[in-house]
Amino acid sequence: MNAPTKPFDTEALRYVRQPLPHDSGPKHVQGVAQYIDDIREPEGTLHIAIGQAPRARGRLISLDVSAVRSTPGVVAVLTIADIPGKNDVSPAFGDDPLFVDSEISFLGQAVFAVVATSRDIARRAVKKAVMEIESEVPSVTIEDALERGETVLPDYAYGRGDADAAVAGAPHRLEGRFRVGGQEHFYLEGQVAMAIPGEDGDIHVYSSTQHPTEVQHVVARVLDIPDSYVTCETRRMGGGFGGKESQATQWAVTASLAARVTGRPCKIRLDRDDDFILTGKRHDFRCDWRVGFDDEGRIQGYGVDLLARCGCSVDLSAGVVDRAMFHADNAYWMPAVRVASKRLKTNTVSNTAFRGFGGPQGMLAIEHVMDQIAWATGRDPLDVRYANFYRPGENLTPYGMEVEETDTLHNLVRTLEETSSYRERRKEIAAFNASSQIMKRGIALTPVKFGISFTLTHMNQAGALVHVYQDGSVHLNHGGTEMGQGLYIKVAQVVAEEFGIALERVRITATTTAKVPNTSPTAASSGSDLNGMAAKIAAGAIKKRMIVHAAEVYGVPEDQIEFRDDRVFVGNESIPFDALVKQCVLARVPLSEAGHYKTPKITWDREKGTGRPFFYFAYGAACSEVIVDTLTGENRLLRTDILHDVGRSINPAIDVGQIEGGFVQGMGWLTTEELVFGREGHLLTHAPSTYKIPVASDVPADFRVSLYPNTNREETIYRSKAVGEPPLMLANSVFCALADAIHSLDPVKPVPLNAPATPEAILRACEALRGRPMG
Repeated sequence: MNAPTKPFDTEALRYVRQPLPHDSGPKHVQGVAQYIDDIREPEGTLHIAIGQAPRARGRLISLDVSAVRSTPGVVAVLTIADIPGKNDVSPAFGDDPLFVDSEISFLGQAVFAVVATSRDIARRAVKKAVMEIESEVPSVTIEDALERGETVLPDYAYGRGDADAAVAGAPHRLEGRFRVGGQEHFYLEGQVAMAIPGEDGDIHVYSSTQHPTEVQHVVARVLDIPDSYVTCETRRMGGGFGGKESQATQWAVTASLAARVTGRPCKIRLDRDDDFILTGKRHDFRCDWRVGFDDEGRIQGYGVDLLARCGCSVDLSAGVVDRAMFHADNAYWMPAVRVASKRLKTNTVSNTAFRGFGGPQGMLAIEHVMDQIAWATGRDPLDVRYANFYRPGENLTPYGMEVEETDTLHNLVRTLEETSSYRERRKEIAAFNASSQIMKRGIALTPVKFGISFTLTHMNQAGALVHVYQDGSVHLNHGGTEMGQGLYIKVAQVVAEEFGIALERVRITATTTAKVPNTSPTAASSGSDLNGMAAKIAAGAIKKRMIVHAAEVYGVPEDQIEFRDDRVFVGNESIPFDALVKQCVLARVPLSEAGHYKTPKITWDREKGTGRPFFYFAYGAACSEVIVDTLTGENRLLRTDILHDVGRSINPAIDVGQIEGGFVQGMGWLTTEELVFGREGHLLTHAPSTYKIPVASDVPADFRVSLYPNTNREETIYRSKAVGEPPLMLANSVFCALADAIHSLDPVKPVPLNAPATPEAILRACEALRGRPMG
């Protein structure tokens, strides 16, 4: 195990590590932050509505849009015949058509688009189309796909040793089937795009996307023009959570195609129902597991088959399911292990990225297994988790990566155990449950070990563009997108710190492919890691040239020149920052730089199933206490204690906000957010009336969040750690606490609880333990 670096460095920092407010915070509160639907529409802007397939599976025999075209106010009807390039909006695999050609893959799939002078006209006209469809019985569930043998990608597995033999030879054995539900992104700003045609075939598209470069590329592909003809711009999103990583592209392409055909600005904004129907969700999984363990609950062999419902196409399922496999171990050592996966094809909208990118599903499955082992051995679930933690000498993941910070994992969980009074509260809860027949309480403390990096190695790169103007103001642009998570303010803090100037001098500008090309999506929790380092490199290069110039002019060694407090200290003198900038301009010193950063050390050989796919791990733990009405399934989260490792935080206020928000979103996924499809492929939970996200009253009244005092051993930006995705999995503690409460009904039986643990699911589990299973 590598020795930790010193816990805190001694450099004096003015902005980095300060709890500064979000740069758009006041604008959010005042309602003046500009989103795409707030941009003043150019004169003559047209509006788009999508013509959707009314069946989930079949063949389109004919499409009659004559009544649509004749509707007053309709300017154009776009079909596959209007596409000059490829009918493909997929991120990689070529299996997501913009419009249906002949095969219908899911209910609601785009068949055509109406372009009209108003949104209302377009939405009314789209209903006048007549489609003749030769329908087939759709595949909707995982079991449907298994029966038909339909997948979007080949099966994949890796592991270590002979897991089946180790399970068979262990003193104790268990096996089971565990279901993990999907999740709707429910970003507050729905999918929206506006495209403005320029001269010579240029297109400027405003898109609510996490991946402007992909929008640029796919628009160019569909329109059959070079990438350089397309500019994609994103100032901010009203939430993304992965739902705008690949699936914002189709709407940007639709708007761009309409602009190309009509020669006028065109805009599309999906309403909430259409957004639910037309965009993908978090993948739901069936996890078939088997485990062998000793009397102490230590795992000797573990095998799990992760069966993912991917929907009608690949989209991002290659990476999502791989990451579920990468996190099937969470924080636990397994001497013999096999992790296998199936990526199943169904006639439902293609599932996509969602905060955690598959990691939460794989991680929840092993936490479920830990509880099963605890119940079988009669041990405290936390003690079973401790017994299986990675430790020196037993710290290789199933894919061969060394877990270097085993001390962080152990110390963080031990600290939370003490600060949350876990042991004392467990005794109190046991006494309460013994005297309460109906109301039962439960508690759980669960860990998180989450890998940070894109699992596609080439995506671990970023660019930034920094200009210093002659008045000393700084223009900052980078490839990261702002979706409320505070990326822009963090990167601005880095640049202000590098130049030693006031944060107000740094102008944060919209992400655009015209300034920083070939960017990766803002995803995988890597926005600050990648873009912060790229911006620091760019600013550092400019600063270095300014230092060289000052050294020559003032005859002072370069190491005696320092930038701080809006001044440049040159030996025993100091001059204002803007004065040195002016000198550099007059001396023809270049004050513009494009910085580039690529993550070091990462390797991954997928064929062999070995490598180091992650630069480092982020750690965390949560202790949650719940109370359950076992006659109704109703429940409440009473208290949550969180201790999370963000390394040396660039902005503690932003990071705490991310931890709180991620936890609550994860809690929603595991307790209230249930996606229900009908047998014909209809999404029945398609609006806030039928789909329940957490609200303020669901947040525990006693909610304690602390940052673990740590420093990243790897050379990340200011030794910080990523914080976007890992906190979501802290909500595993809520699910496990609910299972713990139910288990008190009959401590001999395992709890048959799947996720999400809705009141209905909890009631079914309670009734099963009482020996009267519900139909």
